[in-house]
Amino acid sequence: MSDILVTVSDLEKTYKTDFETLTILRNLNLEIPVGTKVAVVGESGSGKSTFLNILGGLDSATFGTVRCGPYNLSSLNEEKLAEYRSHFLGLIFQFHYLLKDFTALENVFFPALMAGVPLNEARQKAEKLLADVSLSERASHLPSQLSGGERQRVAVARALINDPQLILADEPTGNLDPSNSMMIGDLLFSMADRYNKTLVLVTHDMKLAAKADIVYTIRDGCLEERK
Repeated sequence: MSDILVTVSDLEKTYKTDFETLTILRNLNLEIPVGTKVAVVGESGSGKSTFLNILGGLDSATFGTVRCGPYNLSSLNEEKLAEYRSHFLGLIFQFHYLLKDFTALENVFFPALMAGVPLNEARQKAEKLLADVSLSERASHLPSQLSGGERQRVAVARALINDPQLILADEPTGNLDPSNSMMIGDLLFSMADRYNKTLVLVTHDMKLAAKADIVYTIRDGCLEERK
């Protein structure tokens, strides 16, 4: 039996206003073995991104526990959360969030520098990752000089620079045309396989979700495995 990397127990997320209490997620229980590729689907507003943000330490649960590797997210202070996001996670979003004044290469190696990796080592790792996503010839280009698909390929490479154990991807193809969407989807799963990463992907694209080992639907705040 594979080791479990992510354990979600009795997770609930509630928002309170002056007028009502809105429960977005309720009684979520989930175990994700190391190396597993998981897709989470659901209607817009169902709580998919909220769930991913909780896994990423970008939001907190109202109730329940989330353990990712050695980290119990509910008990981490800001310093430990920053360590978790820097060293344990690779994050990919619908928008690439590349630094506009940095080249593709610099965007990829910058998180490694922030994590304390020496410049030469960070650059070498970034060059290899850009080669892996077929962008070596575009390494010196600024984001404004890259296509949408190329920018998202840089974002995939950047997510891997600190050798994370867990990759979280929130609608990574949502801003792309169909051909680029297919290419980025294939790339994301092939890179996760190549580097033996655990992947949790939120998407509305059922063709992309079908590439995953397990697909879950969030419906009425609950998590259901699709058979």
